[in-house]
Amino acid sequence: MDDMEWTQSPKPEELRVGLISWAGSYLTYETYKNIVTATAKGLGRRQTWEILVSNEHDTQAVVRLRSLQGLYLLCEADGSLCYGRPRTSHHGCFLLRFHRNGKWTLQCIISGRYLESDGEDVFCNSRVLSAYHMWTPRPALHVHVILYSPINHCYARADPTTGRVWVDAPVPCLEECGFLLHFQDGCYHLETSTHFFLSHLDRLVPQPSSQTAFHMQVRPGGLVALSDGEGGMLYPQGTRLLLGLGSNPHRGEEWFILQRCPTWVSLRSKTRKFLSIIYGKCWVEHSYVGVYAVSERITPMSLFQFEYDNESLTLQLRTANGCYLAQRHHRTVVANGHPMESDTFFRMHWNCGRIILQSPNGRFLGIIDNGLLMANATIPGPNEEFGIRLANRPFLVLRGRYGYVGTSSEHDLMKCNMDQPDCIHLLPCHQGIYHFQAQGGSFWSITSFGTFRPWGKFALNFCIELHGSNLLTVLAPNGFYMRSDRSGTLLADSEEITKECIWEF
Repeated sequence: MDDMEWTQSPKPEELRVGLISWAGSYLTYETYKNIVTATAKGLGRRQTWEILVSNEHDTQAVVRLRSLQGLYLLCEADGSLCYGRPRTSHHGCFLLRFHRNGKWTLQCIISGRYLESDGEDVFCNSRVLSAYHMWTPRPALHVHVILYSPINHCYARADPTTGRVWVDAPVPCLEECGFLLHFQDGCYHLETSTHFFLSHLDRLVPQPSSQTAFHMQVRPGGLVALSDGEGGMLYPQGTRLLLGLGSNPHRGEEWFILQRCPTWVSLRSKTRKFLSIIYGKCWVEHSYVGVYAVSERITPMSLFQFEYDNESLTLQLRTANGCYLAQRHHRTVVANGHPMESDTFFRMHWNCGRIILQSPNGRFLGIIDNGLLMANATIPGPNEEFGIRLANRPFLVLRGRYGYVGTSSEHDLMKCNMDQPDCIHLLPCHQGIYHFQAQGGSFWSITSFGTFRPWGKFALNFCIELHGSNLLTVLAPNGFYMRSDRSGTLLADSEEITKECIWEF
């Protein structure tokens, strides 16, 4: 049987941005003062704004800016700014214009005055446009991203053997489809999973430089376009869709949907065999789509996208062919489900880094004698526990409540409030257990105070458990959960899983 097509197009994530003034500071809502300033030097929760579009046309849109607290940026009659809830249909509405240099301007719909900053305060006083009214949008999503071309219906993929990037991946299940989007001095650097950078010469180079710096245009709906600032746009070219600079994109070829990198996993039974989709071995609902634990190595049919719904607390596992695992008749689990079917939603439980899946009928998934996956057990045992491994993540980039995990030249301890992250290279040990390796090749070490240093000589065990599509917890070698602290120091001292223990990756 032919593979099913990956027909479900990715949905653009809700656009959240930080807005950077001409002075390099971010538009910030001050929670306790009910004022808006532009003094912050980094992008955090109070510098993140949702762009809510009510009308969009070509180079402009009517928008509202909403903070993560759910309150809106409001312009008052005297030109002052505050945040709260709109009193009328036009209160808090701005005319957003997209400029060719990637900058935005925001003009109050009621007064016609532009949003501007003097480097500290923010106000709407002038109706005459100037450089002080220009704001640079910076996408606020996690820096580990994928790029989807809506024109070509494919994802960008780095090819380390040729040193090029192609836009030819129909499914973003490979680690080569993930990129790190670094923001520095108003420009972006695109780093591959093997830590090379896309350059203006259409090749991958080992170090970032002015030749790897791109300007970004951002549109509502997660659309982005990258340019060299001198008229060249980055878009797929030729029959093989090489991603390179050119001056003549057609039909919007230069626009990509920017999304955070999805989570793909492999599952392994107690017999150390990988769960795989096998056609022709199970006749259910007119589809040969049996799920068996028979493979000794990972193949594309052994990969599952981990899609967790935080509201219903249920998990869906999507195959590389676009279908979902579903529990069917006679308790058999097959891979012919559709997104909204109730049979595709499972509960997940964790036991020391191993995952247990519970079907909609309350029974637990396990492997029977011939290797078939079925929902048989009423009480889970070793046969219902599966080893789980991140399939498209050779490294982790962790973001907590106060910023990214990384190192600082001013401190010898690992920090959790950084604007730019460090990569944590994953060395798989046992199922669910990893060694954390720093960028220089040394290992993470832990002190008696539960703090971390990145230059240990010996590998330590860290247990990772997934708590969302892009969320996880880390159980440190001292038996406590790793958490972010308001002081900015990364700690492992929590016995329970709190909000500060949840990491976006």
